[in-house]
Amino acid sequence: MTEFLEVLLDALIDTAKVLPVLLIVYFLIEFLEYKKAMRFEKSKLLKGGVSPIFGALFGCVPQCGFSVVSTDLYSKRALSVGALIGVYISTSDEALPMMLADMTNIPALLALIGVKVVMGIVFGYLAMWLYKLVFKKNSAEQECAVVDSVLVEDEHEHSGDEDEHHLEGCCKHSVDGAKFDWIHPLLHCLKIAAFILVVNIIMGTIIMFVGEENLSNFLQESFAFQPIFAVLVGLIPNCASSVVLTELFLLESISFGSVVAGLSVNAGIALLILFKQNKNVKENLFILAMMIIPSIIVGYILHFAI
Repeated sequence: MTEFLEVLLDALIDTAKVLPVLLIVYFLIEFLEYKKAMRFEKSKLLKGGVSPIFGALFGCVPQCGFSVVSTDLYSKRALSVGALIGVYISTSDEALPMMLADMTNIPALLALIGVKVVMGIVFGYLAMWLYKLVFKKNSAEQECAVVDSVLVEDEHEHSGDEDEHHLEGCCKHSVDGAKFDWIHPLLHCLKIAAFILVVNIIMGTIIMFVGEENLSNFLQESFAFQPIFAVLVGLIPNCASSVVLTELFLLESISFGSVVAGLSVNAGIALLILFKQNKNVKENLFILAMMIIPSIIVGYILHFAI
């Protein structure tokens, strides 16, 4: 019972850490919609040719809330698949603050960030190119949707003030140009946070039964398969996985290549939210493959080269 209470407490703390980021970003989105200062579907940073670079740099922030928000935007077609891959690969969750605790880890930390950012950019662009080949129909439909949205916007601009107050927001909710909606971003944030809390409790319970020490011993005894096992650990949608991988690396129990592989797929709860909100399963599996395959390949190259 005591152990479960600890799991519950950890889940609450992890969720609380994400809440401020979710609140800030969702209120920012609402504000931008309210002011019409920016249209997400036309933003070059989010969907244009530089979006994988933006995503990879954005993902460097040691906070899983950003990968959650990125997933949310992608499910609404406000973010390119390249930017999403960039965020997923470059994010490191708990690794950065843990390694910053000891200044001697700075060179390794910079190397880790550098490798993951480069991976995020390269494989983000590759994902955009492959996506157009694999999902030609989807790409065409999305382009038509963007054209339609521009035409609709033009009609709004020429129809006077009457339509000005009936715009669609990020969740298909009505945006009133005359009044800022404080309720929608708050409810949106709480809904996502509740989902995160439930999953954190479930994953924390599973890790409690498996045991972090057993997991550590298993990884240490499997040198040739370390990158693959590190990827499997990294896919666990909980910050505990990034903590375990970082601790093992700092203790020199796993290689640099293994920690790169594991942390490059460690998008936290974001992957579960992707499968929950984006109904195209084939697309979700494509995104998952674009994280796992490059992480294993680069992980093994670094594993045996360094």
